[in-house]
Amino acid sequence: MASRRRRSPHARPQLRQRGHRAPTGLRMNTATPSILDSEVRASRSVATVRDRSRPLRVCMVAYTFYENDGRVMRYAEALAQEGAEVDAIVLAREGQPRDVSINGVRVLRVQTRQKNERSKLAYLTRIGRFFLRSMFELSRRHWTRSYDLIHVHSVPDFEVFAALLPKLSGARVILDIHDIVPEFYAAKFGVGHDSLVFKALKLVERGSAAFADHVIIANDLWLEKIAARATAREKCSSFINYPDLNVFRPELRTRAADDGRFVLSYPGTLNWHQGLDIAIRAFALVRHETPGMEFHIHGEGPARAELERLIAELDLADRVRLHQPVPLREVAAVMANADLGVVPKRDDKFGGEAFSTKILEFMALGVPLVVADTRIDRHYFDATLLRYFRAGDEEDLARVLLDAYRDRALGKELAARALEHVQHNSWGVNKSRYFSIVQELVDGR
Repeated sequence: MASRRRRSPHARPQLRQRGHRAPTGLRMNTATPSILDSEVRASRSVATVRDRSRPLRVCMVAYTFYENDGRVMRYAEALAQEGAEVDAIVLAREGQPRDVSINGVRVLRVQTRQKNERSKLAYLTRIGRFFLRSMFELSRRHWTRSYDLIHVHSVPDFEVFAALLPKLSGARVILDIHDIVPEFYAAKFGVGHDSLVFKALKLVERGSAAFADHVIIANDLWLEKIAARATAREKCSSFINYPDLNVFRPELRTRAADDGRFVLSYPGTLNWHQGLDIAIRAFALVRHETPGMEFHIHGEGPARAELERLIAELDLADRVRLHQPVPLREVAAVMANADLGVVPKRDDKFGGEAFSTKILEFMALGVPLVVADTRIDRHYFDATLLRYFRAGDEEDLARVLLDAYRDRALGKELAARALEHVQHNSWGVNKSRYFSIVQELVDGR
């Protein structure tokens, strides 16, 4: 099978650069060239990937809903726009078609899921079932399509082994760590970091990283951690969740500025570490001083039932509303029509280091932000771009919400600086680094 995949040297793309380590933090990217310059470099970097006897064939594998996961979509659609043939093996919601094309990507939904897992067994059973189904589908399709690259997204890390057959027959494999699994599992189920389970998960992490040809990590703090305990630093890159400025645009706002409302927005997963209970309690503390203020939460997750009970208990049903999740391109318009984005994460061992996709997306939309002062957010952003509150402190959040409600001129100033900042920290600026990784991996086969 390996011989069937061999190509003549002149058909291979040319290597362009080595070393893909990301900058230490966003605040260090202020000297980044313009988006136009980076877009040109990106096109040149991937143009040689097109220069083959056939298009590059790539498969994304992710235990996620494709239409809601901007990270998976950005990679997949960027490659498709460059002429690659891209498949994505993902989860399905009830009633969704199992095989559909979305913006040039063939989306193959192999298993349904509801984000309502309460027990470790239910969570692991669903992940295990997806691993087997995705491995079968990937192997079956590779037999007929002969993929060049498999880009596997974690959680879980061991999903990378679904690419066993393609790797054995010459395909290159990227492991993309969205969340570091040992800390994620510990936070989700209350497992101690000195437990056997936590130590076992670190061994799985190390084995998964060793299996992959390249490891992408979702932020710089986790890059340091993975490089220290799982794999060689030179094998790793850091890519935070950069927003696509073609999707997140200030022009999406349609609400009138004088409609008498002040809308708070949170779009995302409903997990304990996201701190939404803190935000709801803070809202309750200022509701009588903030006429017209509303809080709209769009998402799903295991904390939803508890949040519903809290809203009822605090008699906030007329001002705090839980909505179902919205696909990425639709949620951008929802966010654009907010007056304040709220990111109330807890600063625990997982949440304090998990980079929030929502922050840069709100910035790209020109929406002011209130953010918990977690380690990861202090690493990337300073107080010239957003308002901070003490993580986990509902009274301090209430104080900052009241300030944002009363001093909207400051909010506009912060949002204007943040909008300028995000022009240098978007997917358009950074996708050339991803293209270079792909090219080098394929060239090195």
